[in-house]
Amino acid sequence: QVQLVESGGGLVQAGGSLRLSCAASGGTFMRYSMGWFRQAPGKEREFVAVISRSGARTFYGDSVKDRFTISRDNAKKTVYLQMNSLKPEDTAVYYCAASANELPSRSGEYRYWGQGTQVTVSS
Repeated sequence: QVQLVESGGGLVQAGGSLRLSCAASGGTFMRYSMGWFRQAPGKEREFVAVISRSGARTFYGDSVKDRFTISRDNAKKTVYLQMNSLKPEDTAVYYCAASANELPSRSGEYRYWGQGTQVTVSS
């Protein structure tokens, strides 16, 4: 059983930056690919980014490519999402999740989920 807790959300102006963190406990962190998803009101959950178990490989959703960077620190059991050049359309609840699969982008492939952290980008 893996528990995930996100932090770092908040209110930021368009063009600004935020860094989200997701701390894991209760499992073998290095066994899992770690992903970030987001969900805006009235919309489906959207894939944001995923990082491989070792951290060597990453994959991003088209809407965040070249603006967001996912990373992980296996010693600290933490995954990060650096978000730059934020836009109002990035406003959503951001979730981290853990998957036993390699670099999955579908939410159904993730077994463990955090409770989410709100990111609001003002124009």
